[in-house]
Amino acid sequence: MAQNPVKPTAEIYVIESDEAERMRREMNLTAVSDLLPALVPTAQRMARPQISRYHVGAVALGSSGRIYLGVNVEFPGVPLHHSIHAEQFVVTNAALHGERSIQFIAVSDFPCGHCRQFLQEIRSASQIQIQVTGQGEYRPLSYFLPNPFGPSDLLKEDVPLLLESHCNYLIEEGEKEEEICKGLGEMEERLRAAALMAAREAHAPYSGCPSGFALADGKGRVYAGAYMESAAYNPSLGPVQAAIVAYMVAGGSRGGGGEGGVGEGLVAAVLAEKEHAAVSQETTARVLLAAVAPKARFSVYRVRSSTSPW
Repeated sequence: MAQNPVKPTAEIYVIESDEAERMRREMNLTAVSDLLPALVPTAQRMARPQISRYHVGAVALGSSGRIYLGVNVEFPGVPLHHSIHAEQFVVTNAALHGERSIQFIAVSDFPCGHCRQFLQEIRSASQIQIQVTGQGEYRPLSYFLPNPFGPSDLLKEDVPLLLESHCNYLIEEGEKEEEICKGLGEMEERLRAAALMAAREAHAPYSGCPSGFALADGKGRVYAGAYMESAAYNPSLGPVQAAIVAYMVAGGSRGGGGEGGVGEGLVAAVLAEKEHAAVSQETTARVLLAAVAPKARFSVYRVRSSTSPW
């Protein structure tokens, strides 16, 4: 069998379709989906399980032909529900790159119930093919979750699901009245714009409370993530976690693989959400940000629904 085609020292979270096809040929595999299990160990090495020390990797193939890698991420000092599961990471990674569907997923371990439920937010989720490394074959998600509860139980057929195009009509309530000084003005504006755009793309059909989060590092680079709800509520992925995925995928925390932290170098953050939202991210965002990047400046901007595009 061919050697692992990705160098273990490289933090690579996305493989373009042409490169995936080249790797398939090089390994003499029948289909690109056969490549995914070979990439799982690479994903595991990039995991950040600072509490459990249990490395989980997930690798997904999208309809575009791209391959996405995902890892579990844990945050010491805060409740466990702040953790990012590898399957959540890989779906978020795909969403960040505009992927519209996922066809195959290879994982290092059986998906937990939390992740099986999260995957239900993807249209035709029951047909997603999943292989647990060492098990030898792909099986549909319906095999792992035979009697699902999901979007079809709560939403109309035409409501967009996870990975599909969303357009939450949101506009800002107004300027935030606080001092922006010492070179942070331009960065603050870019953070606010990125958080607002993420909120407009959020998947929040159950609460009607879309939100977005943006992070900035010391080099002025901005990373944004959108809130992703689950019909079962608890498996939902917060916008802070989604932004951290964006930060990691873009190489913002490169070199900190294994059990190192993920927030070094982050200097500012912005949350965009509705005023008096039934589901607010502000409190939990402050808790997680204080653990991940305690020196980062944090601002909250309020948005409201609009009847027309901005």
